Amino acid sequence: MLDARQTSPYPAPVVDTPAALAVTRLTLTRFRGYDSARLEPDHRPVVLTGPNGAGKTNLLEAVSFLAPGRGLRGAKLSEVERIGGSAGNGTSAGWAVAAVLDTPTGPVEIGTGREIGPQAASGAERDRRVVRVDGHPAKGQTVLAEHVAVVWLTPQMDRLFLEGSSGRRRFLDRLVFGFDPAHAGRLSRYEHALRERARLLREGHRGWNGDEGWLSGLEDQMATTGVAVAAARRDVVQRLRAACGRAVGPFPGADLTVQGTVERWLDDGPALAAEDALRRSLRDSRRADSDGGGATLGPHKSDLAVRHAQKDVAAALCSTGEQKALLIAIMLANARLLAAERGAAPLLLLDEVAAHLDPQRREALFDEILALGAQAWMTGTDDSVFGPLGGAAKRFHIEDATVTPA
Repeated sequence: MLDARQTSPYPAPVVDTPAALAVTRLTLTRFRGYDSARLEPDHRPVVLTGPNGAGKTNLLEAVSFLAPGRGLRGAKLSEVERIGGSAGNGTSAGWAVAAVLDTPTGPVEIGTGREIGPQAASGAERDRRVVRVDGHPAKGQTVLAEHVAVVWLTPQMDRLFLEGSSGRRRFLDRLVFGFDPAHAGRLSRYEHALRERARLLREGHRGWNGDEGWLSGLEDQMATTGVAVAAARRDVVQRLRAACGRAVGPFPGADLTVQGTVERWLDDGPALAAEDALRRSLRDSRRADSDGGGATLGPHKSDLAVRHAQKDVAAALCSTGEQKALLIAIMLANARLLAAERGAAPLLLLDEVAAHLDPQRREALFDEILALGAQAWMTGTDDSVFGPLGGAAKRFHIEDATVTPA
């Protein structure tokens, strides 16, 4: 096949600031099916090929842990550890991912993994995720968003527009992390206050009146951080909407809005007024929330609504192929915005995406990736799918959790 950069009829957008974010070394220890593995890619896109079950997606998941959160599978820390990986005394040994990255501000070394703590009185292991940046311990994983932005598309996301809103919120929050690293910390504080408030309200035998000061403090934190979370989502969606409004090559335009009560308050007035309204709503709904759990209103109830711009049809009503094309269009628009605003396109993790595109869209996707200079990690069972990339990609063959440069 010819190089898609020369043959595609769809010109890729020009990015004023070339991307400069790439993993140049990746090391795994007791991670999923890997006892140990090491890859040394460069700034080119990375192609991982091999049979099903070989460990390709596990490598993408390892890269996803370079950003805050639970990775592209949303896994618990204990689920990621290699089965049979132990410290030699029958206890778990933990797992680790280490990477060297080139960033717009220079090289950064990141290490993260599961640290096993002393056993609790119940006998259960207590663990936490640890992060080190340039050899120094970090206070939390949210610091990763200051160095790395990661966006992924997986086969499980093919139903993103059809299933519940929680998946769309997680997808949107990962996009926001790239533009606003502090969003991760605000979201974490909001969710912690939400859980603590729910716990207090569940303890009905104590009654919440005795905990009025504690409840009010939690609700105040939920109001301030919740409105900030909603405002950050709203800001990013507005920018993405402008970037996604037109079709790029064979990919459709996407019309995006974030929907929710808090967002409507922000549309109608200042943030302080929205905070006051959320604070009142939380106070007034305590009895209902003590019965139902959680909170009936807040940014944890918001949703990302997507429409096919050219057809003016909700994404949920589009064909399977159109839904995948809309997802890719949003991802590419996000990458273009980050490249322009932050100086680097995000790392793109594309699990089995290219194989399910027609040749026209596949070559247009490769064109966009190459024009951005983005390091996209792509998996597939058939190497010929990536033929249009030619020598523009770094290739590895994966088989039985063994990585071989191709």
